[in-house]
Order: sequence, then structure tokens, then C-alpha cells
Amino acid sequence: MKKTKSLIAGALASVILAGCYNSPGLVEDTSYDRTKTGVLLGAIAGAAIGHNQGTHHKKNAVIGGLLGAAAGGAIGYSLDKQANEVANALGTGVNNDPLAALDPNHSIVVSKHPGYVKIMFRDKMMFATNSDRLQPQARAKVAKVAQLLRRYPQTIVAVAGFTDDRGSYQYNQKLSERRAKSVASMLTVNGYPATRGCSESAPIAPNDTPSHRALNRRVEVYLFANRDVMIDPCR
Repeated sequence: MKKTKSLIAGALASVILAGCYNSPGLVEDTSYDRTKTGVLLGAIAGAAIGHNQGTHHKKNAVIGGLLGAAAGGAIGYSLDKQANEVANALGTGVNNDPLAALDPNHSIVVSKHPGYVKIMFRDKMMFATNSDRLQPQARAKVAKVAQLLRRYPQTIVAVAGFTDDRGSYQYNQKLSERRAKSVASMLTVNGYPATRGCSESAPIAPNDTPSHRALNRRVEVYLFANRDVMIDPCR
């Protein structure tokens, strides 16, 4: 048992360290972090289940670990593949640099996170001022995401809208909700996406200049591996 714990701890450390050396940047992401994490967590869960089924059959833990690793790896690989395919279809690359969202030159930012992929669309390319109607270019971009989702029927989709702090909170709340629903209406391949209007409650920059306010006006699309890893985008 001690030996098994040591092996698991060693595997965990190796995955964590491997993730630390991924350089952020606008590239095709070949690190497959979610795949490695999925394999590890699946193996741990599978081994625990196998072990608990009977201490006199230690091979249960090994078999359970292998089956869990295969299942976890499949989920992770699917997310990694989706991230690269979405980024390519949108004419960009996977960018895991936290500062990418603060660069106005990036009208679309595709990033990978544990358990999900996030696609951030700048408000300027999506809607006219005070409008929830998608502009032609934006419709084309969202349509490409919808087309890709047909390949991944297991993916759970969510959409959130965000505004700056101009105007009343109530008005911004309704506008952010309408914009999220406008995008969600095109992404109904896997069922109608969960939608949230976050108003001005989750800024990524201070609302102190026009350029900063422009950064806060955005729509984010989330592709989740399962419902257990869904997050609240408004926090």
C-alpha cells in the first residue's frame, strides 16, 4: 500500500511539474495538460475503487487504475483536441497567457483550463453599441464553433455576457443576458447552452478609461468536459 501511494505521489508531481514548464503563447497547444491530468485522476479513482472491492485481490486496484486512466485520458484528450480545433477555425491559436485578455489586439482568445476550454469574444467585433444582434463577422465565427461542436456531442456548453460599468446595473444585466442568449441560440448543437448575464460584476480591467471599459465588454463561451467542473463565470 505504501508503495502504491508513493507511485501515485510521484505521478502527481510529474504532471504538476510538466504543467509548470508550458510557455504561454499564441500557438497550437501540444502539451495536452488535460489529457495528463485526466489520466492521473482517472487512475487514482479507478485504483481506489478496485482496491476497495477486495483487499485480498490487489490486482483489482491495478485493473481499476488502468481503466480509470483510459477513461480520464479520453476526456482530457477530447478537450485538448477541441481547443486546438476551435482556435484554428477562428483563425487564432491557443493562448494560455493570463495577460492575453488584456491585449486589445486579440479580438478572440481561446484558452485551456482544467476541465474546460474558454473562448472569449471582444464586444466590439460581436455587437453594435447597446445591441444584442450579432454582426455578420461575429455570426460567422460563432457558426464555426457550432459546426465543430457536432463532433463532440458530450461537450457541455455555457455562454456568459459581460458589460462595463456605464449605465445602470439593471440595464447592463439585461443587455449582458440578451447578448449571451444571442450567442447561445447559435450553439444549440448539444442542447441549449446554459446562459448567464454577468452585467459589470466580473471586470478584467478597471472601468477607469474607455480602453479599459472596452476590455470588459465581452462574451465568453465555455466548453466543459462534464457538469461537475462547471464554474460560475460571474465570479
